[in-house]
Amino acid sequence: MSQVKANDTVRVHYTGKLTDGQVFDSSLEREPIEFTMGQGQLIPGFEKGLLYMKVNEKKTIEIPSEEAYGAPREELIQEVDKSQLPDEIKPEPGMGLVSKSPDGREMNLVVKEVKENSIVVDGNHPLAGKDLIFDLEVVEIK
Repeated sequence: MSQVKANDTVRVHYTGKLTDGQVFDSSLEREPIEFTMGQGQLIPGFEKGLLYMKVNEKKTIEIPSEEAYGAPREELIQEVDKSQLPDEIKPEPGMGLVSKSPDGREMNLVVKEVKENSIVVDGNHPLAGKDLIFDLEVVEIK
């Protein structure tokens, strides 16, 4: 029976949880994800956990933050003058915003703090700095 190895295309069901058990994503209610190993499409710890698994095999892996979304980066937390926001936006803590760079790339931001004339936004991935737990099941190896 074949095992998952580098460059295989695999289909996987997963449930991602934080260390406190809170589920942040799951494929169980939809199609399994399909990707090719070693192309950097997923976080490194996820791919590493799949290596050598067989079809229909299930296991739970723990991924330290360094092999997931890394540590939060201070340079991605910035203060922005409210005058730079469109008039219709009334920022509140926890609100998601999208910023466009001059070259057209989009960056997701979360409002961390609202001050009188400015807001503090965070461009870090919401799971940065967190250790993750994944329940995995290999559905197919192509």
